[in-house]
Amino acid sequence: MLPFNVRHSLSKTAIITEDGTHLTYGDIGDFSELVQRVIQHRCLVFCLCQNTPGSVCGYFSFISNRVVPVMLDSAINTELLAGLLKLYKPKYIWLPDHRLNDFQHDKIVLTGYNYSLVKFDGNPDFPLHKDLALLLSTSGSTGSSKFVRISYENIEVNAASIARYLSIDENERPVTTLPMAYSYGLSVINSHLLKGATLLLTSKTLVEKDFWTFLETQKASSLAGVPYTYKILNKLQFFRMDLPSLKTLTQAGGRLNNELSSEMSSFCLRSGKQFFMMYGQTEATARMSYLPPRDSLTKPGSIGIAIPGGEFSLIDDNGKEIKEHDITGELVYRGKNVSMGYATCSDDLKKEDENQGTLLTGDLARRDSDNFYYLVGRKRRFIKIFGNRINLDETERLLENIIPDCACTGEDDHMIIYIPANTSIAEIQNYLTVKTGINPAAFSFRQCAEIPKNSAGKTIYSELDIS
Repeated sequence: MLPFNVRHSLSKTAIITEDGTHLTYGDIGDFSELVQRVIQHRCLVFCLCQNTPGSVCGYFSFISNRVVPVMLDSAINTELLAGLLKLYKPKYIWLPDHRLNDFQHDKIVLTGYNYSLVKFDGNPDFPLHKDLALLLSTSGSTGSSKFVRISYENIEVNAASIARYLSIDENERPVTTLPMAYSYGLSVINSHLLKGATLLLTSKTLVEKDFWTFLETQKASSLAGVPYTYKILNKLQFFRMDLPSLKTLTQAGGRLNNELSSEMSSFCLRSGKQFFMMYGQTEATARMSYLPPRDSLTKPGSIGIAIPGGEFSLIDDNGKEIKEHDITGELVYRGKNVSMGYATCSDDLKKEDENQGTLLTGDLARRDSDNFYYLVGRKRRFIKIFGNRINLDETERLLENIIPDCACTGEDDHMIIYIPANTSIAEIQNYLTVKTGINPAAFSFRQCAEIPKNSAGKTIYSELDIS
């Protein structure tokens, strides 16, 4: 099962960029054939992603030719990239031309759309599971070696489900606002390519005038964002903008506060637009639930109902299913979009499907009498910063490279880092920003005499001041 055979009219426009570049589905298909001539066997390739034609064409081509891409942000730190290359030993890397200086001694075997395919002759072939389609990171920009193993069926099933509840067809024109290496951003691309829609690709941000010029000129029909996106839209007085072509807004990547979600829902209902609040995890390829727009005001804070083809349930601490309403338990999701499991090195890429369609989300939730679900907390130590899931334990391990001890806590869009009293906040903040690419505004620091530990040397997070 391959999700991206070119089934649409070859003359149909697939991509429009802010500089006026137009690519058809035929153009993408032709490039895929070029890739097939160069990469003649199934192997691993690192794909450094941007919201550009080169990035999309490369991704499409790899999936279509059963080459397995590891999706990474093109701005990934050089040192972190080198560590991943050593661990996973890909046969190729597909990267924007401005990063070629990092690989001056390697062989370029294909170029196109300001991207180059570099071959690593020294890396050996190794087995890849026949169903494995791509690898997606679980931890934002921390350079973690942990990836989610996504199958071809996962991609197609999730893209088709998203297209169904969002009513996506070939007339849609989504404008890119999220990184392509991020599961939510990639799901926007997948669901629209599946239906033959036109992607409006831009690297401009919401605060740049050129973004809005592009959106209006090209008559964008939809916009996707994380909570931080909607906070920016609110500051930009989005509710006063006249954007008649923009019909659909979607939100995921963390919980949007009730006040702003209510304001956004009311605005969309008044102006004939649809606002979908959604919930998902990379482990489920992207989406697991959505809140129908008609329920957005009567079910504040809800993640809604399972996507078409999916199913939710709750279990208690003993793994027993909770049948009653308004009882908190761990949220369990079942569906064909549940990934195959994790990988932490190249040897893991031959593993079978370890999840078998069932995902223990690690999130605590309750179900109301109408069978709508509400998240109430997390069992695992991660938060979301600007839509990227950040593992707090991995961030601590990253900081151990420069300081002897620390502790990380926080909530979505705000990480609190506890450090010894004699360490430099500026140095640590700069280190984190360089390594992760995350805006320093997301971090705050607390200096303390010592990090509280138990007898086994484990941090006692309950004794940290999180006020």
